Amino acid sequence: MSLSARLAATAIASLLLAGSAYAQAAATPPAADKAAPAATEKKARSAASLECSKEADEKGLKGKERKKFRSACKREKAAGGAADTKAK
Repeated sequence: MSLSARLAATAIASLLLAGSAYAQAAATPPAADKAAPAATEKKARSAASLECSKEADEKGLKGKERKKFRSACKREKAAGGAADTKAK
């Protein structure tokens, strides 16, 4: 094998190995992503939310109708709860 062929083979092999090294380094997640799961934890649902969901289930609502019903129901419960606390 001639010297130029050996140099070419060495150059190609080093490029291939360097490419895989860069790919492995990029695969590790940044430190900011490690904190993300804690931020995406589900919040506890309020009693009004659960109650409105049960009512929507009883009525058999789905999709947009269910979303509208739950939204209005929670608003009513919040307004009713605020009126209850003011009355006390």
